[in-house]
Amino acid sequence: MAMVCGVLVHDLLLCIKPGIGKTKATAYAILVALYPVHWFFTFLYYTDVASLASVLAMYLSCLKKRFWVSALFGALSILFRQTNVIWMIFFAANGAIAYVQDLSLSDCLSDENSEPTDKSRTEVSDRDSKVSALGLRRRRTNHPISERGVVSGSTKSHTSFTEELFDIGFKIWNSKCKVLITFAPFAIVLVAFGAFIIWNGGIVLGAKEAHVVSPHFAQLLYFGLVSATALLPWHFTPGRVSDLFHWCRKNKTFSSLAMLIALGLSFVAVHLFSIAHPYLLADNRHYTFYIWRKVIQARWMMKYILIPLYVYSWFSVINILVFPDLTGKSQPRVWVVSFVFSVALVLVPAPLVEFRYYTIPLVILVLNSPVIGNGKLLALGSAYAAVDLFTLAMFLFRPFHWGHEPGTQRFMW
Repeated sequence: MAMVCGVLVHDLLLCIKPGIGKTKATAYAILVALYPVHWFFTFLYYTDVASLASVLAMYLSCLKKRFWVSALFGALSILFRQTNVIWMIFFAANGAIAYVQDLSLSDCLSDENSEPTDKSRTEVSDRDSKVSALGLRRRRTNHPISERGVVSGSTKSHTSFTEELFDIGFKIWNSKCKVLITFAPFAIVLVAFGAFIIWNGGIVLGAKEAHVVSPHFAQLLYFGLVSATALLPWHFTPGRVSDLFHWCRKNKTFSSLAMLIALGLSFVAVHLFSIAHPYLLADNRHYTFYIWRKVIQARWMMKYILIPLYVYSWFSVINILVFPDLTGKSQPRVWVVSFVFSVALVLVPAPLVEFRYYTIPLVILVLNSPVIGNGKLLALGSAYAAVDLFTLAMFLFRPFHWGHEPGTQRFMW
């Protein structure tokens, strides 16, 4: 299953970044395979790897406009993990946006190609009108001014997020019947999932009392820091810090306001919505147990000291998606906002801090972040491999026992 994930990452990169090349895409696939949390659970009887594979297959099928296949993989991913319904909605929604934009572009091209001139209507005889009109259309299509008009009309940049939303809403409304028919497979899966929730009495299977939905907003902050640290060459380098600093200087008013709001909301999340699940406090097999005790709870103010790091991590993640360097392709602001909202919907209700929960959004970040050099890829891959060897050694050669429960216990993510 881990090999399937690697192949899917390779194909997704070639689809999202056609100019990346097969060699670089293969290097990225190996990097994702070595990501410590994903790599560790490929050897254990957990659903995480199968969940990731089904989500990536759903993503790839949606990008290739095979929506029935994508919906089927979406249904399969929900069987592995119920929260994957959020990623299905995310892919379907952005797929619908891309679909209506393609329709709009096709209509633009069709209008340009079929627009008759007054001269062709008045000076050409009825017998030769079809041939002459065809010639006029060909000349207009090949005319550089005509080409510029089509491109500017279809790929127009929006001055504000609100304008982008209105433009997308207008296009979807104009093509609502086609959109409803094309994306009906996802609606069928959603209806079936809704029926399951009603029948099950909630989204959680198994030990419902241990997974009660909670307003764990600090979880979103943890993900930002973990993902930025795991993708260190993208976020924690002198060049990256310098780029963010220069961006803030160029947008002083906006960046200052955004920074103050982010710091304030992060403080509220850490102070009021930082949940310590009983499993987190008692289960010393997991590394999160030690991170919580030795780092976050080391001193009463330590969790507040980490707030600037949380904010920087999210600023870097969002900035690199919206304003990548020359090697990357920027994502529409609607895509970025919907991604952050999807991450929040997946993580905030979860009371337990688990690095496994971060794997899917982190891989989506890798796929949509700018391409980095081979040297950075090799360095990050080597760091991943070192962590992999450490966690494997701890699991195999440092077993321990609980006094209150028989059996051997082992360290794990």
